[in-house]
Amino acid sequence: MWLHRYAVLLACCTLFLVVAGALVTSHEAGLSVPDWPLSYGKLMPEMEGGIFYEHGHRMIATTVGFLTIILAVWLWRAEPRPWLKKLGWAALGAVIFQGLLGGMTVIFMLPKPVSVSHACLAQLFFSTIVAISWFTSAAWRRGGTLVEDQGAPGLRSLAVAASGSLFLQLALGAATRHKAFGVTPHVLGAVLATGMVLWLIVRILLRHGNHQGLVRPALALLAITFSQVFLGVAAYMSRLATADAPQPMPVMIGFTVVHVAVGALTLATSVIVAIQVFRFVQPEPAVSGARVPVAS
Repeated sequence: MWLHRYAVLLACCTLFLVVAGALVTSHEAGLSVPDWPLSYGKLMPEMEGGIFYEHGHRMIATTVGFLTIILAVWLWRAEPRPWLKKLGWAALGAVIFQGLLGGMTVIFMLPKPVSVSHACLAQLFFSTIVAISWFTSAAWRRGGTLVEDQGAPGLRSLAVAASGSLFLQLALGAATRHKAFGVTPHVLGAVLATGMVLWLIVRILLRHGNHQGLVRPALALLAITFSQVFLGVAAYMSRLATADAPQPMPVMIGFTVVHVAVGALTLATSVIVAIQVFRFVQPEPAVSGARVPVAS
């Protein structure tokens, strides 16, 4: 149980890190500190102006990195499932690479491909930590009843497509934020991702409405997705309304940063839905009604 609580703590810290990174981008503070890994040659520079956001982001990232080391070692020592141990090491590798990408954005003066990759890997890392939190939870250990897949395309395929479209949408959003291209691809991606998510959720509710292991995360995904659509519209409208301002305005920054954070939550929740679908929904009729082993 303590391992699960620690993983949840790390997930919360990672979401805070995503928010801090979004604040750096929104305040255009990515080059407020010209060197890396130190800041103006110091471990702790004067925290003023853009330095507050950029160096603060680095401090939070360093903390998340050390917390991930502890998680990986803890899983290696205490977790009996080999695949979960490997996932812990994968998370550690991802956060190390993420730190290197962050350094490259500074050293090479915010190259768009690196900046977008940095933003995308942050989303993948957060989803990985959320998945580890789920795998170590009491809800996972309880298991549940297997159900038969019904209809085409298969529910597993839909779950993967929904998560994939959401990740693509986050990548398009990152490209828009870092001025790789305009907002149109991001808007079109939102239509695609929302459609895929709704298709998945409707299938779950209509075909497996009595299976709480599927319905609960699906309803959570539905609520978060609608919130994200609203925030996306609000962020875009606030950007248009403040387009002539000499510097980023608080209303635009607020909506945009929350939009980025809820985007991370949307992807992570879709990953949990996909995990549940792969665990409980089986294509073979013979296994319908059986139970998932608790130790799996």
